[in-house]
Amino acid sequence: MYFRDFVKELENNGLLTRIKKEVDTKYEISTLMRRLDGRALLFEKVKGHDMPVVANVCSTREMIALGMGMRKEEMIKKLAYAIDNPTKPGLGAGDYMEIEPDLSRIPILTYYPQDGGPYIASAVVIAELSDLGTNVSYHRMMVIDKDRIVLRILPRHFDEFIKRGVNRFAVCIGAPVQVLVAGAVSAELGKSELDIANALEPYELVEVGGFKVPRSEIVMIASFTGEMHDEGPFVDLTETMDIVRKQRVARVEKIFLRRGAAYHALLPGGLEHKELMGMPKEPTILREVNRMCECKDVYVTPGGCSWLHGVVSIKKKRDDDGLKAIEAAFQGHRSMKHVFIVDDDIDVHNPADVEWAMATRFQDRLVIKHEAGSSLDPSADPDTRETTKMGFDLTRPLNRPEEDFRKVEMPLKLNLEDYL
Repeated sequence: MYFRDFVKELENNGLLTRIKKEVDTKYEISTLMRRLDGRALLFEKVKGHDMPVVANVCSTREMIALGMGMRKEEMIKKLAYAIDNPTKPGLGAGDYMEIEPDLSRIPILTYYPQDGGPYIASAVVIAELSDLGTNVSYHRMMVIDKDRIVLRILPRHFDEFIKRGVNRFAVCIGAPVQVLVAGAVSAELGKSELDIANALEPYELVEVGGFKVPRSEIVMIASFTGEMHDEGPFVDLTETMDIVRKQRVARVEKIFLRRGAAYHALLPGGLEHKELMGMPKEPTILREVNRMCECKDVYVTPGGCSWLHGVVSIKKKRDDDGLKAIEAAFQGHRSMKHVFIVDDDIDVHNPADVEWAMATRFQDRLVIKHEAGSSLDPSADPDTRETTKMGFDLTRPLNRPEEDFRKVEMPLKLNLEDYL
């Protein structure tokens, strides 16, 4: 669903709150985003800008599912299917106007006093290469002057595109919901996230500034300058400060706006950040675990910063399925630090259920020391980023009766209204 249609759909469903009071891009909007986290917000009057700001729109799975026209229970399996069966989007006509390439024209937020500057946190980068096709990925962008940004780029696919000669790229703010989700998927190099998004829900690309991009509220064309600049500090998924690093600088050459454009703000460390980053890792975990045993469900948990912890339920058929599932889960999401494997009678979304399984079924675990971990883990070695990973097998032993490990249920189904 295109971004502005999604915002309308949220409002039609009573999920959007309009803020009519004038607000400031420095700290004020971000504070309200945090205080009202989980609720979609539309800031109508932004100090110094004509453009409204929309925030928190993907902060629950119900909202994301609404934006992709499906039930939330369907999302993980449909996303896994889309990764394996991508389809190319069509090409439509754009309705863009070009403005001066001056970032002060856009209501970019300064989120926290500790941040290195104003940040674009919701954008997806579109890069093209003749032999690898199109890559879509998230990269936070710190504004350093009116037309320059410094990007945090990890050694993943966009970095590989750069190494192979890509210098110019597009930046999309306010992209369709399925693109926001697909942009965080860990697909194979050469597989287009735009095609994965189209398999989730069909949409059209538009040609803007020489790039074919998803129809977004704001499209910027930028190119690397060859400079390196300090990037950060920055509050990340863990809600702790990420360190300052030297990163690549890019100059914004062109800015295009849809008529009536709104700016999509994403609160670093907020629920929207967590959902858009963590949930798209679940299908890749599911795919890997399914290669070893029957995987029933996956949840990258908010208590684990929607990045470092996962719960995987399996239909256990062999004694070593639990340990094999642990190894496969770490392959499916290499940044994960702890994973919990449970039987299919455990609700992976219920932390009390998972803890109950830990208390009543846990007997085995897998410890992996000195393993490359996530750059977001503040406890990892600051130089090597190595960490200790652990997987917990919380599944029932097959050589004992299943009834020994089931919660006792009450014998009668009663209507409480008849008694109270």
